[in-house]
Amino acid sequence: MESGAPGPTPGGIAARARAAAGAPYLADLNPEQRLAVETLDGPVLVLAGAGTGKTRVLTTRIAHILATGRARPSEILAVTFTNKAAREMKARVGVMVGQVVEGMPWLGTFHSIGVKILRRHAELVGLKPDFTILDVDDQIRLLKQLLEAENIDEKRWPARVLADLLDSWKNRGLLPDQVPAGEAASFAGGKGKKLYAAYQDRLKVLNATDFGDLLLESIRLFRERPEVLRQYQGRFKYILVDEYQDTNVAQYLWLRLLGQSTSSPPSLPAVAGDDAQSSPQPTRVVKNICCVGDDDQSIYGWRGAEVDNILRFEHDFPGAKIIRLERNYRSTGHILAAASHLIAHNQGRLGKTLRTEDEAGAKVEVTSCWDSEEEARAIGEEIEQLQRNDGSGRPHPLDETAILVRASFQMREFEDRFVTLGLPYRVIGGPRFYERAEIRDALAYLRVVHTAADDLAFERIVNVPKRGLGDATVQLLHDHARKQRVPLTEAARAVIATDELKPKPRGALRDLVAAFDRWRAQKDALPHTELAQIVLDESGYTEMWQKDRSADAAGRLENLKELIRSMEEFENLAGFLEHISLVMDTEKSEGEAVSIMTLHSAKGLEFDTVFLPGWEEGLFPHQRTLDDQGKAGLEEERRLAHVGITRARRRVKIYFAANRRMHGLWSSNIPSRFLDELPEAHVEVTASKGGFSGYGNTGASRFDEMTHFGSSYGTPGWQRAQRRRGFDEDADAYSVDDDVMADARSAGARGGVHGGARSKTRRRLPFTIEGELVAKSTGTVSAFSVGDRVFHQKFGNGNITAIDGNKLIVQFDKAGEKRVVDSFVERV
Repeated sequence: MESGAPGPTPGGIAARARAAAGAPYLADLNPEQRLAVETLDGPVLVLAGAGTGKTRVLTTRIAHILATGRARPSEILAVTFTNKAAREMKARVGVMVGQVVEGMPWLGTFHSIGVKILRRHAELVGLKPDFTILDVDDQIRLLKQLLEAENIDEKRWPARVLADLLDSWKNRGLLPDQVPAGEAASFAGGKGKKLYAAYQDRLKVLNATDFGDLLLESIRLFRERPEVLRQYQGRFKYILVDEYQDTNVAQYLWLRLLGQSTSSPPSLPAVAGDDAQSSPQPTRVVKNICCVGDDDQSIYGWRGAEVDNILRFEHDFPGAKIIRLERNYRSTGHILAAASHLIAHNQGRLGKTLRTEDEAGAKVEVTSCWDSEEEARAIGEEIEQLQRNDGSGRPHPLDETAILVRASFQMREFEDRFVTLGLPYRVIGGPRFYERAEIRDALAYLRVVHTAADDLAFERIVNVPKRGLGDATVQLLHDHARKQRVPLTEAARAVIATDELKPKPRGALRDLVAAFDRWRAQKDALPHTELAQIVLDESGYTEMWQKDRSADAAGRLENLKELIRSMEEFENLAGFLEHISLVMDTEKSEGEAVSIMTLHSAKGLEFDTVFLPGWEEGLFPHQRTLDDQGKAGLEEERRLAHVGITRARRRVKIYFAANRRMHGLWSSNIPSRFLDELPEAHVEVTASKGGFSGYGNTGASRFDEMTHFGSSYGTPGWQRAQRRRGFDEDADAYSVDDDVMADARSAGARGGVHGGARSKTRRRLPFTIEGELVAKSTGTVSAFSVGDRVFHQKFGNGNITAIDGNKLIVQFDKAGEKRVVDSFVERV
């Protein structure tokens, strides 16, 4: 008996009988979707626009192949980008065709399938089947070892930068000997290629791969072992690929090797470890590849995606049939018309026009604002209005509202505004602005400047940037602080006056304590924004990110500048930190909430109402993308705009500001070129609801009455700002003594009596913790006496020869004379 029974012959009696029973899963498909499902012979490219039922077509196609007996589950290769998408696809197919879907071992992500292939043929690429896949931390640790072996300064050439470089080469399918000389010279004076080769060799010794190797080694396997490639070409009768526009070069090469039509080679036995039949089999020619994607939604070029992969599909697979899905089931007519008209300005596309048979709906709204503050205020008021009444007499759900920004620093103003309004929100695809690592670090520095006893903040930044103050040093400070019941900063002050630490960490800790003393002395003399800039610069924190060459370093620097800018709205550091405490205390909503995210994070999502702020030249399209990629970058930015618009079902509201703070500087902005590429017939220009006149409005500006030399601006905040500068414009103007002003500010910072310059001088009170006075270590009296015999954990036994407050001079038996704090010794 044959081990493998043949399936039903296409067009034969069994297939016709099965088809006669009908296929209920085809009933609700539109003509284009049905054509994409039933075109099973030869290469097919399904151009599926936003909201046209792409996933439905892909899953129904798999179900149709299985239901008609065209292939067994194990003969279908279905590739997705995420595990979530793979699970969803499997679940949908299961609903249509039942448990037969459980026999689909080749449905998964590129990398999960790459792992399966590599484990079967590991010996052929110098590995063992049980090889380890390194995570990012292990990868960085290994690269640091290689840099050290080559005597390369890791601070100048960080391991993380090298990891990103290697990842980019692997995403392009480049082995070490294939890396262009110019690119190899970009790291460590030309040692990039050598380090890449050493890294790959080391991985083999460790029997390990990294994430990029899962495809790179599979490609090498297919190229160097054509008999293995023919085996897999013969195995898969059908290949299906989701989100083809997001494939990088390595994924493209992998798919092309498996899917391109080749002549039938001589039969070869299966490779050991494969579950194919061991007897020679005729190799089937692979022609049935179906790729589903949208060239207008290729927005990940910055991480290696190549839109050209989808554009050259017909060239790679001659005779390919292109099927366009243009009927949109998500958005209204005006939204689709605006998106289609905008994306038509791109030249690098195959072309399609989204349409709908539903109502035209509301036009796309475009609104100008004076600045980003007014933009946030206007959007907040619009959301509150929709929440009360969405125009149909019903409240608009917050879950169906999204704000999509081009850059993450834009989120801060919306978060602050929503906290003020009490409007629930959630940030998708990343932490909230004030929860980002670089912002929390910066705030920790400012908290210690403001309150020396803030131990949690001090511990966070004591070794950020790295100063050689590791866990052992921090533990030493904690031990002393706990015994003496003093803050860590006072413990540090005591320890640096002794020999407890080695000279290098003691010097670093001494410099840090001195820096905080210096910044604290400047707190009342300088504007808090200027002080914050000084703290970040002198601490080395800004320089740390300037030297970091990772992809997200520039964004972190932008966020730090946005933090400084946000402080301008507050009178002093105390007021700002109090505001941050309120923001951080706001619980993340588990109920309905407005979604805030970047445009890149929004792909695949949809909402009833979408707000698109920041449509200005330099921000959107982003200047860095234009500088780095030129025309290709502009077209990707336009695709990003197209994605943003098509996330909306019912409403799209676009905003731009005449003035915005970017990179730490105010600038007058030009509206985005994308605005004039929208069709006038489908766009409505509206006035800002933010309370002030917008860009180009003829109404009076809030700044019309202001001059460089004086002002009649009368808000309390303005008056306080003027008094801080030493004058008041009230009729009973008076001179202000600098000492009185400084004392008044410090009193206000401690929560004292308000009243600006007229506040009476107040004596500083000692700092207390839970009602107990915190005294300086130099003011305490030691319980030890001269001549006492003591033991020290580090220095051993010794005799006290002198006492200075709580500091002891001890003549140790072996370590000699040392200066120590009394809390670190005990009587013998």
